[in-house]
Amino acid sequence: MKVFFMIIFTSQLFTSQGQDCQSGEEVLNALKQVQKLLSAHETSFLQSLRSLRKKLSLLQNSTVKHNKSTPDKSSVSDCPPPEPLANGRILGTVFKFGHEVHFLCSSGFQLMGPETRVCLDSQNWSGAQPSCKFVDTTVNNDASASISASSSSRSHPPASVSTHVRASRCIEFLDSTHCTCDQGYSISSHNSTLCTDIDECDLFRRTRPGRLCLHTCVNTAGSFHCECPAGYSLGRDSRSCYDIDECARATHDCSSEQVCVNTFGGHRCVDVDCPRIRNATYIKTSPLRCDRNPCIQGDNACFQAPVFINFHFMSVVSNMSTPTVLFRLSAARILGDTLRFSLLGTQGVQHFSVQRSGRLTGQLVLENSLQGPTTVEVDIEMSEMERRVLLGRYVTKLTLFVSPYNF
Repeated sequence: MKVFFMIIFTSQLFTSQGQDCQSGEEVLNALKQVQKLLSAHETSFLQSLRSLRKKLSLLQNSTVKHNKSTPDKSSVSDCPPPEPLANGRILGTVFKFGHEVHFLCSSGFQLMGPETRVCLDSQNWSGAQPSCKFVDTTVNNDASASISASSSSRSHPPASVSTHVRASRCIEFLDSTHCTCDQGYSISSHNSTLCTDIDECDLFRRTRPGRLCLHTCVNTAGSFHCECPAGYSLGRDSRSCYDIDECARATHDCSSEQVCVNTFGGHRCVDVDCPRIRNATYIKTSPLRCDRNPCIQGDNACFQAPVFINFHFMSVVSNMSTPTVLFRLSAARILGDTLRFSLLGTQGVQHFSVQRSGRLTGQLVLENSLQGPTTVEVDIEMSEMERRVLLGRYVTKLTLFVSPYNF
């Protein structure tokens, strides 16, 4: 760009001098000055070019040395997923060069092998695949203690440190030490080289109950697990509890004459017997129903007795929200002009009410919540009327088994 500018300047100089008819000596001096200026610019350009080439050469050499000492991570393939850990779990989902995975065993199992493996540039994991060995805490406690002590000694903490304390990972960076812990542990407030177990159960117990586990939370070294009461199974989410239906699974101990009623956390074996009512006799027509035998003509006491008695059993959780409809009764057909629904006696009056929900339908409503474990019985009567004259009574005897839990 500079050379191009000088050429234009020289052309203008010749034109100007030609017009003014200057002497040849002046023209010659001007050309010498232009030549000196061009020479100075050329020298500066060559020096700059040599300096640039030198810097590029130094940069290229340093890059080659760095590539020889450090492999190109982008050219290194991922490691294959580590083998599943039986009776334990693997922490870490990135299997690229330089990344780590951590191994944790379930409660009652001891980790045998390295706690951490690193993905190498050879596309293999460092160390050997660990395993989880069952530890019987009721027998051979001395052996378990020695295993714990030897494991702790390899991690540098004192021999008395339990599995709830382990060594931290520390690195030196810019004249300072930075320590980190595995998942489930935090840096000790007394010693930054130690990691202490985080009690997740206690931590969330102070916030919202049941946030981690629906029933019981058990803290373990570096983790936790949930447990359910007897008669329940742990859900797939590892925190919910689901009732085991012993009646459906045929794991109950009821006789053939008894009725198996599944309850929350267990079951009941119920004997269904027809009641004894004065001036009336009943016969069992199904496992849950008793029908009145025909009455003698003119026996009004017999006609006042229920035409049939149904038995119904329900299992409910403790402290249900109210009001809640628990049960509905309905008549297939009606001979009279009116149906009435009511509770018999005073039993259950403080907890229930009966409401009409349709022309031929009534419903039992829970008005006040029930605290378990308990058993509550209530009798519901459906009366058929014709011009206010009783045509027949029908009774349903409902038994509620209330769970001690709210699930």
